[in-house]
Amino acid sequence: AVALPGHAQEAQESAPEDLPEGVAPASGPRAPLRRRLDTSPVASVKLASGCDRRCSFCAIPSFRGSFISRRPSDVLGETRWLAEQGVKEVMLVSENNTSYGKDLGDIRLLETLLPELAAVEGIERVRVSYLQPAEMRPGLIDVLTSTDKVVPYFDLSFQHSAPGVLRAMRRFGDTERFLELLETIRAKAPLAGVRSNFIVGFPGETEADFQELERFLTAARLDAIGVFGYSDEEGTEAVTYENKLDAEVIAERLDHLSRLAEELTAQRAEERVGDTVRVLVESVDGEDGVIGRAEHQAPETDGQVRFTEGAGLTPGRIVEAKVVAAEGVDLVVTSLDVPEEAAR
Repeated sequence: AVALPGHAQEAQESAPEDLPEGVAPASGPRAPLRRRLDTSPVASVKLASGCDRRCSFCAIPSFRGSFISRRPSDVLGETRWLAEQGVKEVMLVSENNTSYGKDLGDIRLLETLLPELAAVEGIERVRVSYLQPAEMRPGLIDVLTSTDKVVPYFDLSFQHSAPGVLRAMRRFGDTERFLELLETIRAKAPLAGVRSNFIVGFPGETEADFQELERFLTAARLDAIGVFGYSDEEGTEAVTYENKLDAEVIAERLDHLSRLAEELTAQRAEERVGDTVRVLVESVDGEDGVIGRAEHQAPETDGQVRFTEGAGLTPGRIVEAKVVAAEGVDLVVTSLDVPEEAAR
């Protein structure tokens, strides 16, 4: 038997019926008991374990194994329990959410699961992380851009855009295909959020490859960009590659692209000034004021929203707001909702 975090095991007996308030099995009978350790209105829900892709720079398959989906009933059950604990937004996480259901015989299972999660009483937002561009399909884009309470958020794992580098990474795509994918998404949801990560200095990356990546980033208008310099990771195919770049070259390219990414994401935030956004209030603090996140911002990675006023705003509330300024990737908004106290 193999124990997989978040996956229910065969049950020999039922879970206890007299659990303390706020405690529940993590995933079905005989699973570890679960208790929330904070009161945040946001929580992650594990969708799957492992990965079947064999990217030459990644060691995850070697220690997490093949991709194994959680049963939809387990994911729904955990989401319902989280809603009972006051959670308003769930974020689906795994190494590759676009593969969800393929081992269960239905590669389109995510498209049917998302509306069910969005219908859970108390849940106001469903967010999907880590999507593979090569596995994006029209039906999934439709669900992500048109389902009520499923936010139009695309955490796309591009990694690079020069064809030669992508092939060496054992990945697919190029600048034009990636830009076409972004165009398709924004045609359906103009305000969709898009983030991605990139590796610079991969073995064999030429100056022309690096410039191609710059061209893509400049045209892509991403909301959040993570940039990492290549380094050998034990157990990966890339360790054996020749044409390794000097550490100084990698550091120089990393610094250059990081500065470009900071400039581009700040420009993207500026583009949102004047837009109306739906903000989940996450904290109300005397010093920091009222802080939340718009639909295009994932927890802890993509910036935040600061309100110019805080009357009637409480954590967990969804608020319509107008963007009045940008501070880097962060937004400053004013609430368009009339506080209950003022309405009386």
